Amino acid sequence: MLVGASACGGGGSDKASGNDAKASGKPSASASPSPTKPAGPPMLLDTITPQTGTTVGVAMPISVIFTNPVAEKARATVEKHMKVSASQPVAGAWHWFGDQRADWRPKTYWPSGTKVKIDADMNGVSNGNGRYGVRSYTHTFTIGDDVRADVSVTGHTMKVTRNGATVRTLSINAGSAEYPTWNGTMAVIDKQEKVHMTSCSVGISCDKGSPNFYDLTLPWDVHLTQSGTYVHYSTGDPYPGSGSARGSHGCVHLSMSDAKWFYGQVKQGDPVTITGSPRAKASPDNGYADFNLGWDQWLAGSASGEGTTATP
Repeated sequence: MLVGASACGGGGSDKASGNDAKASGKPSASASPSPTKPAGPPMLLDTITPQTGTTVGVAMPISVIFTNPVAEKARATVEKHMKVSASQPVAGAWHWFGDQRADWRPKTYWPSGTKVKIDADMNGVSNGNGRYGVRSYTHTFTIGDDVRADVSVTGHTMKVTRNGATVRTLSINAGSAEYPTWNGTMAVIDKQEKVHMTSCSVGISCDKGSPNFYDLTLPWDVHLTQSGTYVHYSTGDPYPGSGSARGSHGCVHLSMSDAKWFYGQVKQGDPVTITGSPRAKASPDNGYADFNLGWDQWLAGSASGEGTTATP
């Protein structure tokens, strides 16, 4: 699972660093040792997300992090040994972000109710750099209700839908002109009831005398990007909406009651789509913003191309 900066960051990096996807708690890659004797140093998977047994949103990719770089010449073989199966046929493909992260996402969002399995049989598979797999990894998870949040920066609204029906439209404030919010679709990384947020941690200001300095613990935090974008309540902007001139440092602000409600509605992998900001779309590896790449762009980063899931 991705671990990112704990702050609203307008000036943070737009990409996750090489170790951003390291699990903060128990490793999410589960494995059974193989008796096969490796031909060289082992090639291991650091994490596989989602974790086994979880229910996730329709925009959630399968994200695999390798402990060591995988050479370009070996990626097609590695992809073919990471078999994705589903309870109904789904078109999708792998895409490499650098040489240690590979994500599989469907061409369009997952259908709700789909049961998904990834079998990563790495036994004897080379990473092209002298390492060989010694384990198999299996994860199973379920796609839950189709919950989406559509944020209009200029309209100061967030429309929340569930399975195609509008549930509520909430008042929001997004980033200021100086610290605009990312545009695009970001799948929820995780959520926490409280997060300690500091301006220093995302490079905004470490000067306590600066008007942009903050050091706060804030509630009902839904995490969208590695660079520090959250949907949450802010004590500095308690009544967001079109009547408020306040802007955030890149986060999306909700009122206390709305933030608590939204927190209870969303899960990992639910898409939050932001439009109307002057900022570009978040980089696709800035968290799980995979759907910010068009399908042709996605396939350009795949070694084996588009495929259809098998049946478990």
